[in-house]
Amino acid sequence: MTMDDVVMRTATLFAVLVAVGAFAYGANSPGLALVGFLGGFVLAMVNTFSKKVRVPLIVAYAAAQGLALGTISAVFEAQYEGIVSQAVLGTACAFGGVLLAYRSGKIRVTPKFTRVMMGSLIGYLVFAVITMFTGRPTGGLGFLIAVAAVALATMFIVMDLDQIEKAVAARVPQEESWRMAFGLMVTLVWLYLEVLRLISILRGDD
Repeated sequence: MTMDDVVMRTATLFAVLVAVGAFAYGANSPGLALVGFLGGFVLAMVNTFSKKVRVPLIVAYAAAQGLALGTISAVFEAQYEGIVSQAVLGTACAFGGVLLAYRSGKIRVTPKFTRVMMGSLIGYLVFAVITMFTGRPTGGLGFLIAVAAVALATMFIVMDLDQIEKAVAARVPQEESWRMAFGLMVTLVWLYLEVLRLISILRGDD
């Protein structure tokens, strides 16, 4: 596996996501979002815990996320004009900034860094489950939580980059590039959703 392999696979998955997302954006059907989220969750679990790389299921995950993100983006865009392009730009800038920092050696993945990130992720997942029933905090607290969520998702890009770099150095089989691309897509989809939520809070008075 080479870095070029990962880049090409990642580009392929995002091409699928964008194509399906454009369709879902135009359809703007809640049913598509539900199918996308449920299908994406199941496929994410299968792809994450499968010892064998299953390319069709990884591509299917990208398509499912396209259904979900396309519909959600349409809903947000209807309420806050221009928010989707702002969220895409914000996500791209966050990824680019982290990539530059990682490549320059300013951010390194250490055992302590990994423990902190995993602990934070578990805490955030527990919080997300609780707020599914109680609703998310609003006001200043809601803003701070949204900022923290964006920061957490951004830092997980560092984890993905480190995993990819180690896999390339270990000369793993080429098919593993699909697994690396899948992991990076999961993080970037998460980051996009958090950026979208943060911008909607900032534009709440529009």
